[in-house]
Amino acid sequence: MSIFETLESEVRSYCRGWPTVFDRAQGSHLHDEAGRTYLDFFSGAGSLNYGHNNPVLKRALLDYIEHDGITHGLDMATTAKRAFLECFQDVVLRPRDLSYKVMFPGPTGTNAVEAALKLARKVKGRESVVSFTNAFHGMSLGSLAVTGNAFKRAGAGIPLVHGTPMPFDNYLDGQVPDFLWFERLLEDQGSGLNRPAAVIVETVQGEGGINVARPEWLRALRDLCDRQDMLLIVDDIQMGCGRTGAFFSFEEAGITPDIVTLSKSISGYGLPMSLCLFRPELDIWEPGEHNGTFRGNSPAFVTATAALNTYWVDSRLMEKQTLARGEQVEQALLSIVKGLGHRGVSYRGRGLVWGMEFDDKTRAGRICARAFELGLLLETSGAQGEVVKLLPPLVIPPDDLQEGLGILDRAVGDTG
Repeated sequence: MSIFETLESEVRSYCRGWPTVFDRAQGSHLHDEAGRTYLDFFSGAGSLNYGHNNPVLKRALLDYIEHDGITHGLDMATTAKRAFLECFQDVVLRPRDLSYKVMFPGPTGTNAVEAALKLARKVKGRESVVSFTNAFHGMSLGSLAVTGNAFKRAGAGIPLVHGTPMPFDNYLDGQVPDFLWFERLLEDQGSGLNRPAAVIVETVQGEGGINVARPEWLRALRDLCDRQDMLLIVDDIQMGCGRTGAFFSFEEAGITPDIVTLSKSISGYGLPMSLCLFRPELDIWEPGEHNGTFRGNSPAFVTATAALNTYWVDSRLMEKQTLARGEQVEQALLSIVKGLGHRGVSYRGRGLVWGMEFDDKTRAGRICARAFELGLLLETSGAQGEVVKLLPPLVIPPDDLQEGLGILDRAVGDTG
């Protein structure tokens, strides 16, 4: 590990919690250079919904490379981009009656968020954007301005402006009617709240602690945005591409956002790629007004197309894997919580994203450390790292999932 400790920046993080050198990976397992195997309940922070080195996606990628396909294309028209756009329209957009335009803003999630914020402000001619408590939208300055985590925000080094936080669903424990405070500020000429261009929201706050918004809360937010002339942006970077069940996490609520951001598992293989989707009438960009050198990552287009054709032409992944395995996780967490006598712990989630929150703010970190010793990769989330976050691949075999849940149970017991 010496080269990492002496040469790499102190900013590195995941390697501190998993102090080994990984060498290869397949499916739901990683292997280090010493030959030890680890079950992966992290999935590249949600970038590997279909597992490591998925064989179908790998074959498509190798075929493309061996054919000398375009690797770097900026926003040129390429066969790989055409195939992806046609597939995305036929498999994702049309079946859901969505007429979104597709923008390739750059390869990362925060690139997509920056594009969404910029477009919303351009369309509405206003600067302010409302976000929610415990939100996480990325690490660049615009995204940080609508992110809640104080530690992440402090890294900016300058004031983060033009973002206004509001309470997320159940932030006030149901003591205040939904959006009472928000709407009162909008309507009061003395509130000091500048008229927002947009509201940005995650349907499930992953980094914020697996906070799940109720469908009725999301519908009320959609209605509020319509009544108050604000655009609704859904950040589906971690919870999209099937993580909660349906392809888009907002489908369950029956809403249609004005703008949607996708990244992480949209490429399917862990290759950098992101999308910003928006209603056609919002497409007021001038050519080249927003660009990026690596927005044409053709290998990612190839694996993304293969993923859509393999997993999203029908509902089998959602029903047979994500929702079924989600029930398996939920039952295991219920058993663990019962075993603790329901003392100081709770759990929540949707699909295949789940979290266990502990009143002892240090325990989640100790559980993840013990799980690593036992051969399971887990991370914490929440403002104080108080939540153990479960993010296994959507295609994980039930036996692997059960093995990992058993390790989690043991880690919880060992840290009590």
